Amino acid sequence: MPLLIEHIDAIARKKQRDVLYVTFNPIKMSDMDWWDSDSYDWEQAPMREAVCKWLTEHGIPWQLCSYFANENCMCSYEGQIYLDVPYDDNDPLYALVRDYLENPDGSMRFETVGFWVLPLETAMNNAHHDEPGFWERWAEDF
Repeated sequence: MPLLIEHIDAIARKKQRDVLYVTFNPIKMSDMDWWDSDSYDWEQAPMREAVCKWLTEHGIPWQLCSYFANENCMCSYEGQIYLDVPYDDNDPLYALVRDYLENPDGSMRFETVGFWVLPLETAMNNAHHDEPGFWERWAEDF
C-alpha cells in the first residue's frame, strides 16, 4: 500500500488548529532563490536525519507532510514534516521544540532547517479540497 502524505493545510483543518511543520534544504534558508530542488535528496540529508532523531528521542510526535496544497501545480515530497504539537508558548512540548530549532532571538538555529506555523485561518482557504471527490475531479482536468 502506498504511503499517504497529507498536505499541511489538510492537517490543520483536520486538527482544527494552527499547525507546525519543519522543512529541510540543501543550502542556507537565506540562499533559497539559488536552490534547485531537483538535485536535493531528502532521504540523504544529515540535518533532516538529526532533527527527526531528536524529535523521536524527545517524544515529539511527527509525520511526513506535504506543502500547502495548490491546485495549479504538483510538487514532489522534499522531506518536510508535521509536528503534532500545539503552537502555544505555554505548551512544554512546543517550548522544547522551539528551543531546539530556534535561537533565543527567534532566528533559526540550523541554517538549512525551516520551522513554520500554518494558521488555521490560512488553511481554511482550501476547505473546498475536503469535499468528497475533489482531488479525483481535479486529476481528471489536470
